[in-house]
Amino acid sequence: MGKVQAQAITSLDGYVAKQDNTIGRLFDWLQNGEIALQSPAGDLTVKLTPASADHWRRWVSSLGALVCGRTLFDVTEGWHGRHSLDVPILVVTHQVPKDWVEAYPDAPFTFVTEGVETAIARAQRLAGDKVVSVTGGTIARQCLELGLLDEVAVDLVPVVMGEGNRPFFGELSTEDVMLGNPTTCIQGDRVTHLVFPVQSGH
Repeated sequence: MGKVQAQAITSLDGYVAKQDNTIGRLFDWLQNGEIALQSPAGDLTVKLTPASADHWRRWVSSLGALVCGRTLFDVTEGWHGRHSLDVPILVVTHQVPKDWVEAYPDAPFTFVTEGVETAIARAQRLAGDKVVSVTGGTIARQCLELGLLDEVAVDLVPVVMGEGNRPFFGELSTEDVMLGNPTTCIQGDRVTHLVFPVQSGH
């Protein structure tokens, strides 16, 4: 069974978006290189430096499923039925968006109303030996608190966004969680790619 990895592009002070869900300068590095790569769904072209391009290729090819929360799903309008990474999407929600399901009946989306643990278990079955990526701060926090994460991947952008924005993990109900030393540390242009193992028992 593959790993479960929380992933985010974050500011230096740990934010993944502004309060209104806009992203400011966080995604600038996706267009600041000379190597053009298409997303698996073919709907997005990124232009990366060689180091970031190699990292991005490895990460994209490792993915087997993605788990997100309802807020991110709504903000992106459900990616119009097909995520750029072209993997099955599991959305943790209290209520299935019936109108959206009717509009995109063949979309590879599963709406999970039984909670995060059920969503991760289903995602792992779909992903097989590949990685389950958890995106969105609230879902990542719940997975961390429940001991469901194997890794935390951060594309760290050297920008300070300031207080009042949306943090990666938000407020933990547990004590400080200490991660291991990074197993990946790749310097790109205005981004550093990091992967931290989550130690058992934190």
